[in-house]
Amino acid sequence: MTRALLIGPLLAGVFLLSACMEKPQEANARKADVSPSAGAAPAFTAPGWKQGDAASWEQQIKSRAQGQNEYQRASAP
Repeated sequence: MTRALLIGPLLAGVFLLSACMEKPQEANARKADVSPSAGAAPAFTAPGWKQGDAASWEQQIKSRAQGQNEYQRASAP
């Protein structure tokens, strides 16, 4: 009986202390090696996009965003 009374608080203490050992989660800014406009493999690129051209990259992103715009899609004939 006394052993059960001792093990309960001991286990609770172990569980509480294990929460203190968690590593801190910090938001680290991801550093890109290359700019997004530098591109990827040709198999993963959209037609009409020129690899390495930042203006072409911006235009492609804008057109993709407009394709997901519900107001734009609803008014299309």
